[in-house]
Amino acid sequence: MRHWLISTLLLASAAGSAPARADHAYALWGKPLYPPGFAHFSYVNPQAPKGGELRLVSNLRMSTFDKYNPFTIKGSAPAYLTELMFDTLLTPSLDETATGYGLLAEDVTVAPDGLSASFRLRPEARFHNGKPVAAADVKHSYETLVGPQALPGYKTLLFDVDGVDVVDERTVRFRFRQPNRELPLVVGALPIFSRDWGLENGKPKPFDQVVTDIPIGSGPYRIGPVRFGKDITYVRDPGYWAKNLPVRVGAANFDKVTVKIYRDNTARLEALKAGEFDLMRFFSAGDWARRLYGKRFDSGQLVKGEFANRLPSGFQSYVLNTRRPLLQDVRVREALGLALDFEWMNRQMFYGSYQRVHGLFGNTACETHGMPDAQELALMEPWKKDIPAAAFGLMTEPPRTSDGSSDGAGGGQTLRDNLRKAQQLLRDAGWTVQGGVLRNARGEAMELEYLDSSETGMRQVAPWLRNLEKLGIRLRFRPVDFALYQQRVDKFDYDMISIAYQGTNNPGQEFADLFGSRSADTEGAGNFPGVKNPAVDAIIRKMTEAKSEAELLPACHALDRIIAAGHYLIPQWSAGTHRMVYDSWRLVRPAVVPPYAPGETWAINTWWARLPPRTAPAP
Repeated sequence: MRHWLISTLLLASAAGSAPARADHAYALWGKPLYPPGFAHFSYVNPQAPKGGELRLVSNLRMSTFDKYNPFTIKGSAPAYLTELMFDTLLTPSLDETATGYGLLAEDVTVAPDGLSASFRLRPEARFHNGKPVAAADVKHSYETLVGPQALPGYKTLLFDVDGVDVVDERTVRFRFRQPNRELPLVVGALPIFSRDWGLENGKPKPFDQVVTDIPIGSGPYRIGPVRFGKDITYVRDPGYWAKNLPVRVGAANFDKVTVKIYRDNTARLEALKAGEFDLMRFFSAGDWARRLYGKRFDSGQLVKGEFANRLPSGFQSYVLNTRRPLLQDVRVREALGLALDFEWMNRQMFYGSYQRVHGLFGNTACETHGMPDAQELALMEPWKKDIPAAAFGLMTEPPRTSDGSSDGAGGGQTLRDNLRKAQQLLRDAGWTVQGGVLRNARGEAMELEYLDSSETGMRQVAPWLRNLEKLGIRLRFRPVDFALYQQRVDKFDYDMISIAYQGTNNPGQEFADLFGSRSADTEGAGNFPGVKNPAVDAIIRKMTEAKSEAELLPACHALDRIIAAGHYLIPQWSAGTHRMVYDSWRLVRPAVVPPYAPGETWAINTWWARLPPRTAPAP
């Protein structure tokens, strides 16, 4: 789920304490960039015309959708549905971090003791069915999302919320188990939906049976024409209640946003060249470097845009499932990583366009380097028996080869050196090569399966697979359709998968879902490697309890060191730009590129249609 939310507000006070102040926004650290009464965000065009259509290709790995409820475990919902249909109490700006501005909420108040936060709802806020957004709807949304039929990640994310009170019709108060500066942002970012969603004969259905019931949200778009298996169109609500709010001025400019589905990467690329949609984000270096050509590129209609950003790089990784007996020894996991020659792959396959992922917090203030300082050591020392010894030394870095070669040309570390180290680690772990096959003392072969939902993933895995064969390890590539992939991932039924983890400038409770013991055995949770470590739990708790950046950073660094030294993840690669092709004859973009805009979300939110569009040349 992602996990990359922002929020604001609350009202509460303890007897005898100083009165709390209601604010237009909430900032985790410091002051909000935009003051009370601001007109609009600086990166939008407030005069952007409304109209036209934005045609997109789905950004999800799944090939289709079978439900409209994005909050339950089973099934697949359409791309962008949550963002377009559900407003939140607070909304972030794209040119700062850790700040939420009032959307459904007109102000937010945090209690002086930090144990509650209250949101005062705007009287004009309306759901798509015309009913006002009430405090009872906020309470209903929260209680549904932490219930047994919703995605378990919400329950983990909201673990420190003790409950929700309806103070009056338009005021809702969230109570916290303990002070946590992040929680007002977390609860402020929850999607809010109507209590009427899922009613049948006046009675609510179990939430997991709310499948194709049209969502009743309060966002700028509603569901329009749908062709299951082909596309979905979201239609802008001309009476959208928030269209004149400062946080919405210059946004939601398209009358229609159509998301098309292509089951094949080649078909998707050819459809772009043929003019079947207007914008596509690229993650393949090969496609970006070699396959974007044709009449529409020559005429200037299709434009390649690389947009720099200051977003966290994330930690896209191969994930090793430590629930599997073969992967429970940290030495085995480290050996697997030593066989991945990123430098060769970047040079030969990726056109030098990527950087290796380093740790959990790349491109943020939490990025970890060198030796642990005194504060980090103080956090780790009480848990020394539960932490790999390597975490107390230099930050564990991914193995590398100096020039991408296997034979040592150019000097420095080579793949051969890395494989020798891997062989020694495997021997120390009780594995030896017998007849070309790596086996343990019981004669079991080291055979692993890499599960993927796309056949094209084999190209990236093949060099690693060949290197593993040199160690006597057999890695089978297993492509399956997305429905089966999702089912197996939810049940943690895999040896190895690849996850594109999104980064964050403000790490907190979401890491309990990613690495906390509580989520390790919860079906559908985000702890894919199965980490169950009391030291990790304790340090994540320190992250969430931090009252300042000075307290947050040592906890982040300590967590980073433990996860890296545990070799639960084999880091992959990242790029520092968003690569997008867009139709310049149909679309216009604002002059300012906000530094924290997440890719195509920037286009959906703030671009507009060129009206009327120019006539495209005949293909």
